[in-house]
Parts: sequence; structure tokens; C-alpha cells
Amino acid sequence: MSQNKGCPKIASPSDFSGDCATGRAFLNSCLLYLCLAPEQFDTEQEKVLWALTFFKSGCASKWSENLFREEAVTSIFLLCSWASFEQQFWAQFLLVSAEADAINTLEGTSYFQGSQTVNDYLDGFHGLVSDAGYTDLHTLVVKFCRGLRNAIQGQIATMPMGRPGDTDP
Repeated sequence: MSQNKGCPKIASPSDFSGDCATGRAFLNSCLLYLCLAPEQFDTEQEKVLWALTFFKSGCASKWSENLFREEAVTSIFLLCSWASFEQQFWAQFLLVSAEADAINTLEGTSYFQGSQTVNDYLDGFHGLVSDAGYTDLHTLVVKFCRGLRNAIQGQIATMPMGRPGDTDP
């Protein structure tokens, strides 16, 4: 999809500071841009260098700076492909923190619904489950229900089996 007249302008990713809470959104924005405008990049390394232009502050800036320092010393740029960039990005900014944080949150009580709507609680719960890598449905149901407000837990406990509107026994 090129950016010819009549096509929408593709938004660039926001600047990235290295904050793990925004890392996945940054990477998704980059991937979306790369998919929608592949003609703008002739090489894999151009994709990496483009992404690094958004590393303007915080630990992301320092990480990028170190990559270029290493290149100045060795004459070798360590991230010569998008795949190597993604792998290093995950290791540096996402993998350990996102998974560990999500697991710790799900195993504690801080993810409880509280004053959130059920939809907001569900959205947050889905994100945590995805980050944690949890897949066992029974465990997920127990954790989800445990975090609901007591009044809602009671309503669920007294619901008849099946879906609303089912009339078969």
C-alpha cells in the first residue's frame, strides 16, 4: 500500500524511552508501519536504523547510543536485520519484565476489578494473561472470577447452566 494521493497517511511510531509498559505498543507500531510502507526500506538494516530514530530518551537512548559506540569501535553494526533487532528489543525492553510483571500481578490481588467496569477488567485481564503466557482455561476462569467484585461473583454463582436464552434442560 503506497502513500499515493487518496491513501491515508501512515502514522509513525511515538518516541520510545525504554519504558517496558509502552514497549509492546512501540514495536507493534513499527511492525504496522513496516507492513504498510515496505517500499520505503531497501534493506533490513534501514528498517532497524529507522526504528532507532525513535529512541530519543531514557534507557532506549542509551541502548541505541551503545550500539553506535560498538560500531565505531568494531566497524560492525550488531543489528543488521529486523529479526535481530526484534530479538534484542524483546530481551532488552519486554520479555522478562512483561512476563514476570504479569505473572506477579495475576498471582497477587492487584488485578482485582475494584471500581472498573467488567469490560475494563476483562480487557486488563486479557492483557495480563497474554503477557504471562497462561493458557489453562480452568486456571483462567478461576483467576478471572476471583478478581470480580463480590456482588458479581454472587450473580455468576447463581446463574443457571448454559447461556442466557437457552431453554433446553
